[in-house]
Amino acid sequence: MEYAPVGFGDHHWIAVGDAGEKWFVTVADLELKGEQDSHAALRSLRAAMDTAAALRDEGRVDFVVAPLRAAGGETVRRLGPRYALSVFPFVDGVPGDFDQPRTAHERGAVLELLAELHRQAPPASVPVLDLELSMRGLLHSALNDAIRWASGPFTEPARTLLSTHAPAILRRVEEFDRLVEDVRRSDGAPVLTHGEPHPGNLLQCESRYLLIDWDTVGLAPPERDLWSVAQSPEDLERYAEATGHTVNASALTLYPLRWDLEEVSSYVDWFRAPHDRSLDTEEAWQGLLEAVAHLSEV
Repeated sequence: MEYAPVGFGDHHWIAVGDAGEKWFVTVADLELKGEQDSHAALRSLRAAMDTAAALRDEGRVDFVVAPLRAAGGETVRRLGPRYALSVFPFVDGVPGDFDQPRTAHERGAVLELLAELHRQAPPASVPVLDLELSMRGLLHSALNDAIRWASGPFTEPARTLLSTHAPAILRRVEEFDRLVEDVRRSDGAPVLTHGEPHPGNLLQCESRYLLIDWDTVGLAPPERDLWSVAQSPEDLERYAEATGHTVNASALTLYPLRWDLEEVSSYVDWFRAPHDRSLDTEEAWQGLLEAVAHLSEV
């Protein structure tokens, strides 16, 4: 077993067998999954991993990097009260970078991949996602300085940051609510979405892409995936031609806003609890700064 310092939040190892075979081992930190408790986090993770495995096992799509099943069929095995284990086949590909810009050709390749995913009939295990914010109550309390903060190196900086930008963020929450109503009135059919098809979740294997990190898979409007990929009218036209779906402008505006609000909520949840300074918390702090900056833009 060799520790692999990659990704964010979870922990990873590369395991090598006696005959040289390799696996990619992931240990998820259930406390960082944005659920009410570790039991809910484990249920959500299992539903997501079961969905990815079903897509692979049924042979409908060949770009899904899904966990292997244990002897009893499980895709996730609990490790004590806080952690859960999944084992993936080791894929020898070139990982992308979260902040890496895409060329028009690369965007086209990813849009074709998403179009294929969105056309799939969803497995029975797939979570049905709500448009609402998952931690709305926490966010509202934090913006009104009504939560209890524990001690940690980023506690006071996070609290001060939120206090300074609370009026602007609350206005964006109001905008979010209007967009949610617009999207609900449109009554579009939800599709099977990945949730985070950014470059960091893509592996390039020769001339094709594979999608990793299916933790956030779920039924939702297709714009949940499209906003982070499409950058031009031509991109949206290409997707529409592949799927017959006319992109909903309100949904395309909703999802980047939802992303930033969820980022703020997640990092507040992290920093209000006892924590230490680490590479993960330092990256989380930068993520909080970036999300607040986006939300405060006029």
